[in-house]
Amino acid sequence: MAATQPAGPGTTVSRIRAQLQAARGALREAYLRRPRPRALLHGHSKLVDRTIKAIWRESQPAAGAALLATGGYGRAELFPFSDIDVLILLAREPSPDERSRLESLVGQLWDVGLEAGHSVRTIAACLEAAEADITVRTTLLEARFLAGSRTLYRKLDAALHQAFDPASFFKAKKLEQEQRHAKHQDTPYSLEPNLKEAPGGLRDLHVIQWIARAAGIGNGWRDLETHGLIQHDELRQLSRSESVLQNLRIRLHYLAGRREDRLVFDLQNALANQLGDSETPTRRAREVMMQRYYRTAKAITQLNTTLLQ
Repeated sequence: MAATQPAGPGTTVSRIRAQLQAARGALREAYLRRPRPRALLHGHSKLVDRTIKAIWRESQPAAGAALLATGGYGRAELFPFSDIDVLILLAREPSPDERSRLESLVGQLWDVGLEAGHSVRTIAACLEAAEADITVRTTLLEARFLAGSRTLYRKLDAALHQAFDPASFFKAKKLEQEQRHAKHQDTPYSLEPNLKEAPGGLRDLHVIQWIARAAGIGNGWRDLETHGLIQHDELRQLSRSESVLQNLRIRLHYLAGRREDRLVFDLQNALANQLGDSETPTRRAREVMMQRYYRTAKAITQLNTTLLQ
């Protein structure tokens, strides 16, 4: 899969936008020919990395600053129409001129077609926000260096590590999950389930990974096996279930042409056709697909419950 090379200095916004659109189109075509969810998510993240770095190099918005990927983008797990979350880490409060350049940088990201969710903070502000908000704490846990001052990024990483309390993080994430499940009636069997947020969705897998990372166990399913928290067959089930949900969510985004994380009725038939599901004497094709989803969500719910206990 040929990737578009990052634009050099002086390249216009329209040129970068055209390059990005073409490369995203190539990713989509390659995926529909040979669906490999993890490769698509990683490839899309790398494409956005190259684009953002090119814009950062031209902008040079603040002296000594660092640009970090956060959220799903920080995990290099970027779905086709997901928000692109970035943190602009500053060594000190910006001057008026730097503030103007930072605003211009964010504007350019949107102009080239990157729906960027951004925050601008110093290390002290990051620590304060993380202490007050579990969502910020989680986002910073996944921060990934992109450009600028790597030294400043390492200082943030060290400060976060020193201030981090794995036990309180576990309690907060468990409570957050309970509240999220309640919003979805505590069931994975909704008629239009949310692939990300509903019980048995991708977020339940993320919670396991976040807690494992906070506890120093590692980032992947294999790390859980190494530490004796899951058996090999459970590792395979987690990996397979994750791939099923990632594939569904990627296809939903492409079918809707926007961020769509719910298996809405309007798209269920088209999705079932893409997946090759066929009608049976007793069930429609979309019902076959939904039954497969429910089995996957049930397996994730059971494993999530077991591991958190």
